[in-house]
Amino acid sequence: MGIEMRDMSPLLQVYDMPSSVRFYRDLLGFELISQSPFYQEGLFHWCLLRRDGIELMLNTAYDEGERPPVPDPVRNLGHDDTCLYFGCPDVDAAYQHFISHGVDVEPPKVAHYGMKQLYLKDPDGFGICFQWPA
Repeated sequence: MGIEMRDMSPLLQVYDMPSSVRFYRDLLGFELISQSPFYQEGLFHWCLLRRDGIELMLNTAYDEGERPPVPDPVRNLGHDDTCLYFGCPDVDAAYQHFISHGVDVEPPKVAHYGMKQLYLKDPDGFGICFQWPA
């Protein structure tokens, strides 16, 4: 008998929690469901975001007092290996949404395997793709 699984909640390690929460909540429409206790006014290390049955967890990459003044470019190189693919029936509308919010993003393209795709990066350089069969 196999293992029963129902859903998945990826966890991304982020450099700056407020910037990441703004991106996923304010730009992508996720709701902040829960978070760890504040370690400083308005700042927390972990949170759970949800939208349309999709869950995403964010965790700070550094504990308080350990974060370097700027993101480590070597560490962020590994983020190119991670991309979150969202099913999006109207990729063109998603493109217009990002343009209207001042996001510098290339227009959607149809991949050779038939998916219309729109790619962008989150504040930490993790890939985000909105796609739907062309």
